[in-house]
Amino acid sequence: MNKNLLLLSIAQGLFLTNNVTFIAINGLVGLSLAPVPWMATLPVMGYVVGGALSTGLVAKSQQRFGRKGSFLLGLLIALISAGIGAWAVLHSSFVLLVVATLVAGYYSANGQLYRFAAAEICAPDYREKAVSLVMAGGLMGAIIGPNLAKYTKNWLELPFAGAYVALSVIALLSMALMACIEFPPVAAKKSSDQTGRSLQEIARQPVFIVATLSAALGYGVMNLLMAATPLAMQVCGLSFEDTAWVLQWHVIGMFAPGFVTGHLIQRFGVLTIMGVGVLLNMACISIALSGVDLHQFLFALFLLGVGWNFLFTGSTTLSMQAYSSQEKDKAQAAINFCVFATMAVTSFASGALVTTQGWTWLNWGSLLPVAITASGLLFLKLRRNRVQG
Repeated sequence: MNKNLLLLSIAQGLFLTNNVTFIAINGLVGLSLAPVPWMATLPVMGYVVGGALSTGLVAKSQQRFGRKGSFLLGLLIALISAGIGAWAVLHSSFVLLVVATLVAGYYSANGQLYRFAAAEICAPDYREKAVSLVMAGGLMGAIIGPNLAKYTKNWLELPFAGAYVALSVIALLSMALMACIEFPPVAAKKSSDQTGRSLQEIARQPVFIVATLSAALGYGVMNLLMAATPLAMQVCGLSFEDTAWVLQWHVIGMFAPGFVTGHLIQRFGVLTIMGVGVLLNMACISIALSGVDLHQFLFALFLLGVGWNFLFTGSTTLSMQAYSSQEKDKAQAAINFCVFATMAVTSFASGALVTTQGWTWLNWGSLLPVAITASGLLFLKLRRNRVQG
């Protein structure tokens, strides 16, 4: 692994530390500050809505400042939003907490591009492995995130205010790290190929549709169940330490396979590995429906993480077949917008459903997007078989 790829993997780990900490605390802090319980996950929703609204801005900043400049700007926003979050908790302001997570969405939209940047700092025949290895950097988030939330919970006078302060330190570390990464210079564009094909033309390709659908729904199902888990476990009488442990193994499941997912995709094919991801999602839901003991939350969330890894790494690899280097900014922005939009819906739905309908109905409802994803993968597989035949 070259130096830049290693540093980008660490940056991915710090990005996921931020995300996992947000997941662990935002719903619980929201529940303590929200005027009514069903609004508890609005801070979680604010994070992904902010990401969705920022995809266009991030694409423009990537074009203007390049990878490094845009990523550093995102980290500056992360530093500011963490400070706002701490202030919101200390002053018991639910509205300000939602604003903080909304602003943090810009950082999230930037961080979602780390995996695409990985493919640009390595040889073309190493792209699948590079994407997979950067995703594996998220293991740092699995280890640091839940423990950061647990050990900083009572740093300050109000619960979890210290966690937001700790995230500001994480942002500063990430900025120092990102400054050391060397990205390829932005290629000078000729007048004849400034934009490539239109987004509409790119988006009409079946491979782009299936890749985007799989990324969005794979992330959506994962987010729906993951965001609801802290609330569901609290309702079931389990401690925050148990919740942190479950989330830690969930995120390990999300990113530990990154060390081998690229190899598996090269050996068995991207659609096959994505299909395995769908089967793992189904296994997760089956376990979650079997009961609400600690071990059932643990095994279900671990399988959910592995299934997400196969689907999301696979969809990233699959999407690269749909656009050229001149078209990457608009294509990647469109994919990330769909991912964030789906996450926004599921972030709100997770809190609303788990507090009104319960954990069981939430899992039954998750079967629909899993089935849609499976149908899309099957369609593309059959279509390719017909073309090859």
